[in-house]
Formats: sequence, C-alpha cells, structure tokens
Amino acid sequence: MNLDLAGKVAVVTGGNIGIGLAIARGLAEEGVHIALSGRNEDRIAESVREITETYGVNAIGMKVDVTQPAEIDRFVGAIDATFGGADILINNAGAGSEETIMGAPDEKWQYYWDLHVMAAIRLTRSLVPMMRQRGGGVILNNASICATQPMAHEPIYNTTKAALVMLSKCLEPVMNYRTKAMW
Repeated sequence: MNLDLAGKVAVVTGGNIGIGLAIARGLAEEGVHIALSGRNEDRIAESVREITETYGVNAIGMKVDVTQPAEIDRFVGAIDATFGGADILINNAGAGSEETIMGAPDEKWQYYWDLHVMAAIRLTRSLVPMMRQRGGGVILNNASICATQPMAHEPIYNTTKAALVMLSKCLEPVMNYRTKAMW
C-alpha cells in the first residue's frame, strides 16, 4: 500500500510492543521515520534496530515515562534534534487498571489520568507547533471500546479512555488552525 507518507516523521508512544510496535512497523513500511517511546529500554533498542534494518528508515527510541512532564520534554527535544519535528503523533501509551471505584485510591486515578490523558495533551502541545512549521500533521489517540462500553473491573481505564476520545474530538480546531490537517 502507498499512503504517500514517505519521508514523514511519526512519534509513537508505547511503540516498542503490541499495537504501538505494529503501528510503527506499518508506518516504517510506508517510508516514515520513527520516534518510539516505551518503558523497557532493551525492547526499545531492539525495536529501533529491527525497524531501521527491516525498513531502511531512520528511527530513534527512548525510555520515557509519559506520566512525567520532564521525560516528555526530553523525548520531544530528541525528536526535534534528530528530525526537526514530527508530522504524525500516535498517542498509544497505556495500560489496564483493574480496580473498583470505591477501592481505588486517588493516586491510582491520578496515575492513569496522567498516563492516558495528560501525556496526550502534553505531547500535543509540544508537537503541534512543530507540525505547523512543517506544513501540517495528524494526531491519533488510541482509545478503547471501553470509552463507550465500560468493563466493570476497570472504571479508571474506562473513564480515562472516554476522556481521550473527547480530547480527540476537541483537537480538530487545533489541528486546522493555521495548518493543513491530514485527517
């Protein structure tokens, strides 16, 4: 398939395993340069090696805890230094959160809010100016069916993924303002 994406730069959080790695591979196959983040440094290094050797694109990877603003800033700095920005942001970092509403402490709610929602907001705010300078861009937030069909054992996951869906809906004016959105 040719999506006319060759030479673009994609940022994929949670990109060293599972859905994120599959997305990164698919984009690399289209000739997209890749910036991966994840929590396991060895898997990130292996994923970067595999992508560069298999697809012949430039790829970088960093161990990043996307719940930490300073780590997001460090990652964005590396993206800017290596590629001069990004064209595509895939907010994919996330995990399940098995608990009950009554039993989960505030700290657990806050952690998953930072993981699923604030990380996407922070990365968006950091990368959209670069996307505008490059002529446009696209942001894809990997949510879940749980945003509309909740699972009883994951109220935090359900809630934060629903917020991520709403964030996606609110991004359209941001992406269309002084830029060409690639939706």
